[in-house]
Amino acid sequence: LAEHKLCLLVLIGVRADGHKELVALVDGYRESTESWADLLRDCARRGMRAPVLAVGDGALGFWGALREVFPETREQRCWVHKTANVLAALPKSAHPGAKKALTEIWNVEDKHKALGAVTCFDAAYGAKFGKAVAKVRDDLDELLAFYDFPAEHWQYLRTTNPIESTFATVRHRTRVTRGPGSRTAGLAMAFKLIEAAQDRWRAVNGPHLVALVRAGAVFEAGRLVERPDDHTHTEAA
Repeated sequence: LAEHKLCLLVLIGVRADGHKELVALVDGYRESTESWADLLRDCARRGMRAPVLAVGDGALGFWGALREVFPETREQRCWVHKTANVLAALPKSAHPGAKKALTEIWNVEDKHKALGAVTCFDAAYGAKFGKAVAKVRDDLDELLAFYDFPAEHWQYLRTTNPIESTFATVRHRTRVTRGPGSRTAGLAMAFKLIEAAQDRWRAVNGPHLVALVRAGAVFEAGRLVERPDDHTHTEAA
C-alpha cells in the first residue's frame, strides 16, 4: 500500500464443511504482533472460535498474536517459505541437493519417516552449513504439525499457497494500475478481487474429515485413530 511497509493482512480459513472462506482482510504491518492481534481479536469478537491449526510464514508477527488471542491453536510453518530461507543460507551449488533433501522431509508417509529425513539432512549439511540446518531444527515441531492431520488435507496445510495463488491476481492488478492508489482504494480492490476468486475456490479433499478435526479426533500417519471405546461398542453390539 501507499505507506512504507504498510500491507494487507489476510486470513483465509476452512469451515467445518470443508469450504474455504475469506475470514478477514485489513491493512497493517506484517511483522507487527499488535497489527495481527487487533485482527484476531476482531475475529474473536465476531464469533470465530480458535482455529485448530494456523499456517503461515515464520517471519510474521502473526505467531505472537496467535499465542495471545488463541493460545490453543497449533502452528504450522509454510514449507515454501522455509525452503527459500534454508536455501538462502547455502551456496547455490548446494541448492539442488538440499532442495531434494528438504522435499524428503515433507513428502513422506508419516512423521517418523520425516524425522529420519531430517537426520539425513543434518548429516549431509550440518557440518559445513549449521545455520541452514538450524532453520529446520529450530522450527521442527511447527514444520511437521501437518502430519497429525488427515492425509487428504496435507497439501493444504504444508504451505500458504491458498493465499499466495489468490494474491497473484491482486499483484497483477496493482502492476497494471502502477500501484494500489490510496489505502482505501487498495483495500477495496483487494477485497473485490479476493471475493471474486472465492467463488472459484473448491472445497478441500476429504471435506467430511474437517468436522472430525474440529471435534478433536486423533490422526496418525494421516489416518483416523479409532477411540478405545469404539472397539468396546463394536464388541458389545
